[in-house]
Amino acid sequence: MNASLLRGALLAMGAILSGCSGLPALHPPPPEVAGRYQPLTTPIIALGDTQEHEATAMPMLDNDSAVDAYVEVAQRPPEQPLFGRKIFETVLTRHPDMPLLHLGDLLDVSCHSEAQRLQKVFELARQPGAILPGNHDGLLFGIFNYNVADIVRDPDSARWDRACRRGLWLSDERQAPPDQRTAFSKDDFIDSYLDGLVRGRSRSRLQGFVFNQETRDGHFSWQNPLPGAFVEAVEAHLTPENRYASSFVVQKLRLPAAPGAKRQVKLIGLDTNQLSVLVGTLDVLRGESPGDVGRVQADQIDAAMPWMEEARARGDIVVFAGHHNWRALGGPTRQRIESLMARADHPLVYLSAHTHSGFWTMHRVAGRPLLELNVSSLSDWPIAYRQIHFEYDEAARRLKVVAALMPNRGTPPASDAELLAAWEAATCAGDGVPDARLKARDLQLVSAQRAARGSLTDWLYASMWKYCDGCQALMYEHGHRYLDLLLREIRQARIDLGADSDGLEPRRLPASCPPGGGLVGCVETLLAAPVGGALKPSVALFREKAELVDRVNTRMDQLHNPRVRAYMSCRAVLAAKEDFELTPERFKPKRNLARRLAGDYFRSEASVGMDWETPQPQ
Repeated sequence: MNASLLRGALLAMGAILSGCSGLPALHPPPPEVAGRYQPLTTPIIALGDTQEHEATAMPMLDNDSAVDAYVEVAQRPPEQPLFGRKIFETVLTRHPDMPLLHLGDLLDVSCHSEAQRLQKVFELARQPGAILPGNHDGLLFGIFNYNVADIVRDPDSARWDRACRRGLWLSDERQAPPDQRTAFSKDDFIDSYLDGLVRGRSRSRLQGFVFNQETRDGHFSWQNPLPGAFVEAVEAHLTPENRYASSFVVQKLRLPAAPGAKRQVKLIGLDTNQLSVLVGTLDVLRGESPGDVGRVQADQIDAAMPWMEEARARGDIVVFAGHHNWRALGGPTRQRIESLMARADHPLVYLSAHTHSGFWTMHRVAGRPLLELNVSSLSDWPIAYRQIHFEYDEAARRLKVVAALMPNRGTPPASDAELLAAWEAATCAGDGVPDARLKARDLQLVSAQRAARGSLTDWLYASMWKYCDGCQALMYEHGHRYLDLLLREIRQARIDLGADSDGLEPRRLPASCPPGGGLVGCVETLLAAPVGGALKPSVALFREKAELVDRVNTRMDQLHNPRVRAYMSCRAVLAAKEDFELTPERFKPKRNLARRLAGDYFRSEASVGMDWETPQPQ
């Protein structure tokens, strides 16, 4: 085996695995005591880690089923890339009057196709919303900050292009056209988000946007002209080409005030993904994942400091939020954020995501307590989100975070079984398909996916795909297995939903599909075709399967029938729970029940004051 390629593969494996090591201890806040709390805000919805995934691109080692046997969430059940965003759609439509705070990792591979699919979901939203960038929102697989500006000559950037070259582009060996770029960099994310905030207007026409022709850096400063707007102000810095990962967007949000509230509550949404090329390279060489460590540079703190000073002068309470949990932030980053927090003369709260788990914990910040609430994921079990409002005891100077675990059936769930039952009531109950049949089918499909995994030896052998036809054939064989499961699920959804799923029928089917057979007939034809043998026919068949899945996925974004949404959300939730149950405990260190119970996962409220209660966490 080529020594340098093997070393690169092992380094990538090390970077992926690094996220499972060194879990810090959790220190939940003490039990609540009675206080004279007055509501400051009405509820908002807080969630994270939707991780929309491009599943129809060229097979990638980072997302191979063999790696999934060793890494917690390298490859999710096939229901997730097909139906997962319908869970997000369900949340949006269930809470149309509550502002939304997405705490990052909207995307997974970080592809334009993923962003386009989620844009269709956001178009349904009636509530205002804000998104904080996650490490998957601009880095390949949340790990690599490749030079997307030189994608043709740079083999690593070409790898990102292949990872995002969705099914309809696979037949084109060239780079995708400029207006159909595949990789979605950090600057792309910020650019798209800022355009969305101002309802599609070009950034170049926005007040406060300054572009430096010499350095090609862009600075953006925006105050929302609408009184009472959820997103009150934005500061952004865009650094192009290979420096894009050091760009940032920091936001000031105005949380909706409760009737009679005497203080306003502002939220500073930090971008914890400011990653320089040098730091990212050094992290990978050390076998660490750059995206797993949160970083905030000094320029972002400088941009947010005037907001803190303004809040202090007005007597506002400021809550902080970022994608990475507090202990996942680098030491210098925590010190920088603490310089912001030091300007607050009220109790400190930090909201986060990233762990795909969820917990309450306390930290020590310059001698003061900091209460952190880490929300769950919408892509991996425990699939959940939080409905949050804030209350304050003026005399005791205590800030309470009331954060009901959602969904629920009137009272917050107190176990995984109750959380699953709440999802079933919110989704499965409205799809018209018997629960027992759905659960049996999802168990069968998830089990089939797990049984089809290769070995680590297979994975290393396939890493030689550039130099060995047999190695490349093995990688495509693994890709076929996953696409076959996606096709089986598409066929089943078409049958289960009947006329409600007529919109899934693509206007154009792959060339090898029989005329008049429709979607189901096409799926059966592709599944019956033999896999293996010569590389070229295997690649051609893979591309036809990917094309069909891609076309159906595009059609799916146009289906908003409540029964279709309920069915697809139900399937994604059930599959995530089945996958969780079948995963050995050692491969889910952050998400296992014992870890979550240690962080008071099912707790609904906690408060924090200005001084430490005992016992004090270290």
